Amino acid sequence: MAGSALAAGVLTVAAALSLGLVGVGGAAVTAQRVAGAADAAALAAADAASGAIVAADEPCALAARVAAASGTTLTECAVDGFVASVQVNAAYAGLAAVSRARAGPPEGS
Repeated sequence: MAGSALAAGVLTVAAALSLGLVGVGGAAVTAQRVAGAADAAALAAADAASGAIVAADEPCALAARVAAASGTTLTECAVDGFVASVQVNAAYAGLAAVSRARAGPPEGS
């Protein structure tokens, strides 16, 4: 009987740790997805602002479309000259994953 109780305890702890790792892994994947979406949205806005791509939308509207295509929401967008700064977020397990990105020519050029 004591061996069965010990085995049940070990299995319970292993299952709890596995569930915890699944949650942490999902959060890490979401964070990376949001960071990539922020980078892509910032690049799209900066390219539109500089004229590198021809778009019918304003740079921030284009950034919002790119963010939405990545499954995220654009929450902030600012274009200063050829530099675009954006913030996007997405939800995971009731928590918000937020990422900011900036794109444009290098400073001083």
